[in-house]
Amino acid sequence: MLKSCYQSVDEAGTDEAGRGCLAGPVTAAAIILPQNFRNSVLNDSKQLSETKRTLLRPILEKNAVSFSVYHVFEDEIDEINILNASFLAMHRAINHLEPLPSFIIVDGNRFKPYPNIEHECIVKGDGKYMSIAAASVLAKTHRDEYMAKIHEEFPMYNWKKNKGYPTKEHREAIKQYGLTKYHRKSFGQLPEQLTLDI
Repeated sequence: MLKSCYQSVDEAGTDEAGRGCLAGPVTAAAIILPQNFRNSVLNDSKQLSETKRTLLRPILEKNAVSFSVYHVFEDEIDEINILNASFLAMHRAINHLEPLPSFIIVDGNRFKPYPNIEHECIVKGDGKYMSIAAASVLAKTHRDEYMAKIHEEFPMYNWKKNKGYPTKEHREAIKQYGLTKYHRKSFGQLPEQLTLDI
């Protein structure tokens, strides 16, 4: 059973999706849930089926005190690196919460402090606290929706299925067709890029 809050009734949970992908944005969500919010299905998005995530999204968006979702795209990822891009996406999502929370709980073990609001990093927090789980579901569903959209432009990479992750199929498509404007140029797109030809 997920806990309703960590410290404060107006705390925000935040999480990201897409850090390990070869293409597409890293997407973060931040959400403040009402103190009395309960949902027996809600869990870490990775533990839920796509159907359950899709059903949960409108419930979370309707019931939230406030929520925000933000993409940081490939050019910024390549410029500042994926870790900083993840922090940036979470900060921008928090920026658009109304009202701003008094406390932030973050999935994982690292976070760049948000100005004037205390935070706590919680390892596997998306399986412990409802607001982080809710943020994980929103980040995942919004990012998947975006990847399905750009799949129509470049169907040969099958982003509708692999969501930009480094599957064998995705890497084979990169070998055959090269990189698109949506690929992260700072990432090792193919395994052989990680070895030196000496």
